[in-house]
Amino acid sequence: MADVLLTHSYHLPYDPKQVRKMQPYPPLGTLYAASALRAGNISVAVFDTMLGDPDLGFSTALLQHRPKIVVIYEDDFNFLSKMCLTRMRELAWQLARLAKEAGSVVIAHGSDMTDQGESYLRNEVDFILLGEAEETLVTLCSAVLSARPYSDIPGLLYLDAAGKLHKSSREVPKNASWSALPRPARELIDLAPYRQAWTTAHGRFSTNIVASRGCPYRCNWCAKPISGNKFQIRSAKSVAAEIRELKEVYGVEHIWFGDDVFALNHQWVQDFADEIEAMKCALPFKIQSRADLMTPKTVAGLKRAGCTEIWMGVESGSQKVLDAMDKGLRVTDIITARSLLANEALRACFFLQFGYPGETWEDIQQTIELVRSTRPDDIGISFSYPLPGTGFFERVQEQIGTKRNWTDSDDLCVMFFAAYKNDFYVALRNALHAEVDSWNSANKLGSQIDPVSLWQHVFELEVVSRNSKLTAFLADEITSRSDKRKFVPLQNIIPAERQV
Repeated sequence: MADVLLTHSYHLPYDPKQVRKMQPYPPLGTLYAASALRAGNISVAVFDTMLGDPDLGFSTALLQHRPKIVVIYEDDFNFLSKMCLTRMRELAWQLARLAKEAGSVVIAHGSDMTDQGESYLRNEVDFILLGEAEETLVTLCSAVLSARPYSDIPGLLYLDAAGKLHKSSREVPKNASWSALPRPARELIDLAPYRQAWTTAHGRFSTNIVASRGCPYRCNWCAKPISGNKFQIRSAKSVAAEIRELKEVYGVEHIWFGDDVFALNHQWVQDFADEIEAMKCALPFKIQSRADLMTPKTVAGLKRAGCTEIWMGVESGSQKVLDAMDKGLRVTDIITARSLLANEALRACFFLQFGYPGETWEDIQQTIELVRSTRPDDIGISFSYPLPGTGFFERVQEQIGTKRNWTDSDDLCVMFFAAYKNDFYVALRNALHAEVDSWNSANKLGSQIDPVSLWQHVFELEVVSRNSKLTAFLADEITSRSDKRKFVPLQNIIPAERQV
């Protein structure tokens, strides 16, 4: 029995791309919420949908715990949750319906809940939690369990007695004490299926951890509905101690840091390496960071702490596109970072993005040339995805039709008027992936694919896949000139002195 049953709506088998990768990680954000509830003396159980059956399993959990409250609390540290996938939304509504049928009050929190709050509230959810919500969650659950008023609790969205949308008048909370929360309550879920999945697919057990929350950078395509631009970091000692626990208690052999941006604080990296060495708990780990944070001292500190792989948000090899994204990054930073990581024998991996408004064939070629000249160890390719609350979304929202979210992480549908049709970008992704894979002789699958034929297909599509809708839209935009939210050509955004 538990007063509160926590769950989330990401189910790996619903996402074919992630099934192929088979790198499941527990829902850290959900487990942090469980820790917060425990610290507030509220009994809590967790039903983890990542690998568990969300239909039978959740119904069984409802019967077992008979919770007064069900909380669908998404993992804010998982980029898949931040993508606002429609398959997740559908599952969340299904979980909410089952919970209501069981007589539970339903609370929900996450990026998509924030963006589409009213639709959730009209699909069996009673409350939406906004912002960094651990404290709000504890306060609301306490109020519901003791039948106290909740109208003055900050960060709430709900329907009033008349069925009208009501939002707390007080400021959306930013949990300043997150870094002091107890470590995530992993003991509330079964890690055995994760261990089995990882060891079967990759020969070692990897799990996730976070050292920080949030990102202070302002890339205009990046949605931040939960933390905004706020950033906070845990103590180096507490992070090292958690790694030691994962290694000694859970038998973890590898770590993935889910931080939006790792190594922002250069001194923290040195302190972290010192703590890892003092505790003798080093494990190989990978991180997400930025090329301009890779200094010689920081790279050396990361290696000393156990880092083996760094994924950098490179996005484009075109300075023009990087500037239009408000990335705050120079192409030369990427080249320098790649060299520094190679010198320390650290894997350098690039996140790339194609299709950003105004990107031309010349810009795409510059990205291809950057990849070929720097030879990253791996790449991840996505297509520009307009999410509410971003400057990018404001620019292209007039072009977006009824499809406003990807179904799963491999959907990659371009939902606005990019320079090319979707088939071209898919072919481009396949060719560039195959070429990078071909450099790695250990990648037997990649070595069986002929990049030359794939590139030939790209060149053929480049001519026939140019988007006529974009041309028509630009013509209409030039004629009307009345709606500043409409698409603005890239060249009109960047001052001449910043164009390359």
